Amino acid sequence: AGLNAALRHGAQAARSAAGDAAVASLSADLPALRPAELDRVLTAAAEHPLSFVADAAGIGTTLYAAGPGVAFEPAFGGRSRAAHRLAGAVELELDGIASVRRDVDTAVDLWDARRLGVGPRTAALLAERDLVL
Repeated sequence: AGLNAALRHGAQAARSAAGDAAVASLSADLPALRPAELDRVLTAAAEHPLSFVADAAGIGTTLYAAGPGVAFEPAFGGRSRAAHRLAGAVELELDGIASVRRDVDTAVDLWDARRLGVGPRTAALLAERDLVL
């Protein structure tokens, strides 16, 4: 029934296996993601019942989190930043988390991710395809 329904189902399954734990959803198209930046975001998310990180364009969302006992109701797609704000989620506006915000929807986004530093597999694929961005 769509991405948000699948995410709700996954959160419910995680909570049934691990108690009423905090849950989060992270975009899969973050080729420059840095573990230390994600750790900072998750630490900040733990301070709020609902929180999210806007994408680099400021329109979408790359991470949505719900604390223990809080309904997990993601609103990914389209203008999800506005939808998450309207639902009462706190926007996590942290310095130094560019890799968590840089999803890839366009060739320009991919260039920006490459500038931030992509992982070895993404770099190899770009080289294999002779994509000089």
